[in-house]
Amino acid sequence: MLSGQNLRSAEAGSGRRVRVLLSGPGLIGKKHAQLIAQSANSLLIGIVAPTSKENLDFAAERDLPLYTSLDEAIAKISFDAAIIASPNEFHVPQALTCIKHGIPVLVEKPLAADLESAAFICAEAKRCNVPVLVGHHRTYSSMLTEARNFIQSSEFGELVAVQGSALFRKPEQYFEEGPWRAKIGGGPILINLIHEIGILRFLCGQISAVSASASRRRRGLEVEDTAAIGLRFQNGALGTFILSDIAASDRSWELTTGENPAYPQSLDTACYHFAGTNGSLDFPVMKTRFYQPSHPPSWWSPFETDFLRREVADNLSKQFAHFEAVVLHGVRPLVPPEEGYENMRVIDAVKRSIDAHAEVEVPH
Repeated sequence: MLSGQNLRSAEAGSGRRVRVLLSGPGLIGKKHAQLIAQSANSLLIGIVAPTSKENLDFAAERDLPLYTSLDEAIAKISFDAAIIASPNEFHVPQALTCIKHGIPVLVEKPLAADLESAAFICAEAKRCNVPVLVGHHRTYSSMLTEARNFIQSSEFGELVAVQGSALFRKPEQYFEEGPWRAKIGGGPILINLIHEIGILRFLCGQISAVSASASRRRRGLEVEDTAAIGLRFQNGALGTFILSDIAASDRSWELTTGENPAYPQSLDTACYHFAGTNGSLDFPVMKTRFYQPSHPPSWWSPFETDFLRREVADNLSKQFAHFEAVVLHGVRPLVPPEEGYENMRVIDAVKRSIDAHAEVEVPH
């Protein structure tokens, strides 16, 4: 089996496609398989998953071998990179196995179910010099770059406050197809909120403290179905975020960005509002409001309005193209395990705040 460095040397002379192993052909795993099939640079050569009829059919339709463990796949075939889209509990052992064998790996978020394990992945990836990319695919959205440029501009001023939401209704089938999502280690805080934390840190800076409460009364599962979070940022800004996977609402990234056409589109709706001392931004509508220099910042003064550039794109596709560049050309991962770990530190503080019914600081 080729290590990442040896693979890059071989690829430079042969033009051979990257052989990819996929662990977990679930909801997101099937999307990864589709992206690999569409790529001219990669080839899916095996699946790791339990031997259920659905998984066997998935592998058979693609004429791929199905392995019940990553160790079995490593013993039987040679591959150059791996994508881990398995349930959260398998992220750590499978990522560490890839690192041990020198295999570049893309790990779906969350990186791990606990901070200690996430920190160990970071340390092992660094020690073994193996590229690890965490699947925070929204980071690849050009709209986030546009938004951050505006938030850091004089037209916006200094960040004062942010309001965010991830409100959507997951069908019962979602939990029937993945029973792990209804148990501890699943739930919208780990599965969905961690995406939002990555966005908030990218746009607003480090989060210094959280104050959160959660409820599971609507679904009655082990995990929460709704949570409300207060946020303090290191730069002095404050924020609120509301999360629910049983809410009949369109105020979420999935429904407002147009990123995934499988969802109904609400392109005129914002799921974030950022307010500064001189302007504001509705995202992803990308509508800006700001005071002109000729008008003093005051509620009596009229706003100038404008729209930032809006690109509707498949960010999962962008992420996979980046992963190919990481494997083939040694490009530095845009979202390395350390970033996944920092997002998890905030999630851990959210969970501790819920348990303690108190504000919890996020150590950095």
